[in-house]
Amino acid sequence: MGRGWKLFIIAIAAAAVLSGAGLLTLSWWLPRLAGFWLPAATTVRLDGNPRWRSGALWLPGLRYRTGDCELARASNVTLGSAAGRWKLGATLLEVNSACFSKLSTSSDQPAAPRSLAEWQSMLPKADVAIERVSLLPWQSWAGALRLNLDPQRQLIYWQGENLSLRAVLAGQQLDVQSLALSVAGMTDPITMNGLLTLPKIPDRLPDSGELAATLKTASVPQPLRASLNWQQNSGTLTLRAQDLEEPLLLLPWRVSAQQIAISQGKWRWPWAAQPVSGGVALTLKDWRQGLPGMEVTGRLNVLTQGRGGKGNVVLSVGPGHLDWTQSELPFRLTGESKLAQLLFFVGIPGKLQGPLLDPVLRLQPGALLRMRGRLLSTLEVDEARWPLSGVAVSSAGIEGRLQAILSAHDNQMGRFRLHLDGRATGFWPDKGRWLWRYWGDGLMAPLAAKWDVKGRGSWQDRQIELASLSTGFDQIRYGGVTMAAPRLTLARPVRWLRDEKTPAFSASLRLNAQRTSLDSGGYLPPAELMLDLNGSDPARFLYKSKLTADPVGPVRIQGRWDGTRLRGQAWWPQQSLRVFQSLLNDDLKMSVRGGTLKAQVAFSAAADQGFAAGGHWVVSDGSVRTPDNQFTGIDFSLPFRLQAGQWYFGAKGPVSLRIKAIKNQFALKNIRADLQGWYPWSAARPLRLSNVGVEVLGGELSLLSLQLPQTEAATLRLKAISMSELVTAIQPKKIAMSGRVDGALPLWLQNSAWLVKEGWITNSGPLTLRLDKDFADALASGNIATGAAMDWLRYMEISRSRATLNIDNKGEMTMTAQVNGTSRFSDKNQHVSLHYTQQENIFQLWRSLRFGDNLQSWTEQHATLSAQGKTE
Repeated sequence: MGRGWKLFIIAIAAAAVLSGAGLLTLSWWLPRLAGFWLPAATTVRLDGNPRWRSGALWLPGLRYRTGDCELARASNVTLGSAAGRWKLGATLLEVNSACFSKLSTSSDQPAAPRSLAEWQSMLPKADVAIERVSLLPWQSWAGALRLNLDPQRQLIYWQGENLSLRAVLAGQQLDVQSLALSVAGMTDPITMNGLLTLPKIPDRLPDSGELAATLKTASVPQPLRASLNWQQNSGTLTLRAQDLEEPLLLLPWRVSAQQIAISQGKWRWPWAAQPVSGGVALTLKDWRQGLPGMEVTGRLNVLTQGRGGKGNVVLSVGPGHLDWTQSELPFRLTGESKLAQLLFFVGIPGKLQGPLLDPVLRLQPGALLRMRGRLLSTLEVDEARWPLSGVAVSSAGIEGRLQAILSAHDNQMGRFRLHLDGRATGFWPDKGRWLWRYWGDGLMAPLAAKWDVKGRGSWQDRQIELASLSTGFDQIRYGGVTMAAPRLTLARPVRWLRDEKTPAFSASLRLNAQRTSLDSGGYLPPAELMLDLNGSDPARFLYKSKLTADPVGPVRIQGRWDGTRLRGQAWWPQQSLRVFQSLLNDDLKMSVRGGTLKAQVAFSAAADQGFAAGGHWVVSDGSVRTPDNQFTGIDFSLPFRLQAGQWYFGAKGPVSLRIKAIKNQFALKNIRADLQGWYPWSAARPLRLSNVGVEVLGGELSLLSLQLPQTEAATLRLKAISMSELVTAIQPKKIAMSGRVDGALPLWLQNSAWLVKEGWITNSGPLTLRLDKDFADALASGNIATGAAMDWLRYMEISRSRATLNIDNKGEMTMTAQVNGTSRFSDKNQHVSLHYTQQENIFQLWRSLRFGDNLQSWTEQHATLSAQGKTE
């Protein structure tokens, strides 16, 4: 073989090794791939015939094979000479690392040069330029390679998307002027530089050297500095943060002909939620025999401190070996991890098997992960268990049985226990299959309810399906409501197709509840809620639902969920009020006789906004009857808005109440009231009651305006109230009265002293008072003064009367009255002027239902003029 071809093959081999194995493995692979000392069972094949182009030899393709494995191939290779230097170029060079293990190490091969100086002395003056060099399967590190070679000095340039290098080798000194690596998780490329002294015989690591690197990552608030120093057969790798004295990583290492050992290594990480630290040890025996013959043993531990004291988790690996085709490396993860609120207990034995580039992690019998502690602010996990025996993890997916058991309790909410059991077959998210079933039960203390859940589902490639679900309570009891056996089931499976082009999400749920009882004695018939969901995924869908509790309803709801905000509208179609009869206790003897209800509400809910709603409720021509009262012509309109926990009543007009008539002891007609404003109210957002009025006792009661918070008195006005109708209504047995009165009662609802301040009542025309003869005679028989008074009051025409009324916030009423009139007795007219003061607790007065007898009793007790009245 000519010297030119020998140099050509040497250059190709040198380019392949430099691009693939890196500086430290150069001395290992270079003797095996060197030019004309090709290992046994290797061949070089040309793709097509060589040609002469532009003053250079051109080869369309060149392939280098070892056995049936193609170790390297080059495309568009050119070899020429200019100005006394060889020019070697190619557009592509690919090296397959999987073929390295098949290179022969037969002693029959010709002896290659041993020393680095011998290698360098054989180098011609040459320039090598390859547009793209790629080492499989690490194509992400591919780049362009340029070499400037001569026996005294060799320059190396590499430029790729994720790796760039500039280095100079002069004799035994390798000067790494710049090295930049782009690594996932780093905000900037890792930059490195340093100086290495290579051994005379390139069959071991460099004799000495120092490398320095700078790293920046999003998880660390400051730049990191790494340094690698060594002398002869030992050295130290150190990683520090810029402003911290204690290193983050300290790995002392030693190399001998038999092993590479890292001993008493230390690491720590102060930026986690809980600072952690630990130690590292690693031994690589028989490392010079390559991966298949190298034995790996190591240990890594993690120290934690939190709830329950200190914890230590240890990962032990080996003894075992890693191989390109069949690795066998046992490991065991054991110990306790004690975080701030959680405790983890781990015991996981396993093996790393299979090809090094595509291994399988197999967990052995007894593999178990447990956890307990406080998961949320109030949720205490009694025990969580993940049995992992027999599970295998590889690039193809997870294989084996997947289980989880969770027992937890909340001091306020109750306790529960959940189980998950299933099997995975080649499963990764959106790839393979995972079938599961789940079940559980618990107690929800606030509702005094036991609950249960069960179902099954699957994740097949891109589709997640919940095939069955049944969950419910034996009862729900809250406040004065008891709901019997509510249960949620699937009317149609939940299906989620996670496809990028045609995603789909659908489900149909049914919530059934038996009779709902009220402590007041009423009940709501069995109810059903149907909910249909359709969209692209659980974060974006439309929904429709219908709520019925025959004969109540149906109430229809529809809307959408966009991942951050829930929007919707609800309609309650016009329906007879009689359907609510069951909500009333039979003991009330209240009968809903007629009327209709309809409503419409729009709402939205979001984390940043809370719950907001607005709508309109309308009751028309309602009619209700009780043994003592009958309400007819009830019209009620309630427009409202709700946002940030505050109600606004009267969004498009005031809340309006109209009642045509109330028949009871007092006949009330044309009752009206309007309400508009905010609740809870404030000075900036008041609530106002206005246009209040009712026709009663032949006259009218009215309230022009009442504002809360109250800044002025709200005056209740009486106009032309008929005393004869009042007396007839209260039914005193011995007293008769006729005429009309007017009045004004300034009301204070938010006053530290008064309910009514300086109210007044006066007659609007003549008043007549008449006492029954037998009643008056009985009163007059007591004493002379009372008898004289009764003579004046037997029949009295009042021309002028005025009473001043004050009521404090405890209900104590003080009334001062002056009455002027003419008394007729024994066919004689006498002018009467009466002054008196009355004190009474009106709260006690209202408790009496026999108002007429109460008034009569009052008259009997106060029918005396001594110290209270006088005549003229």
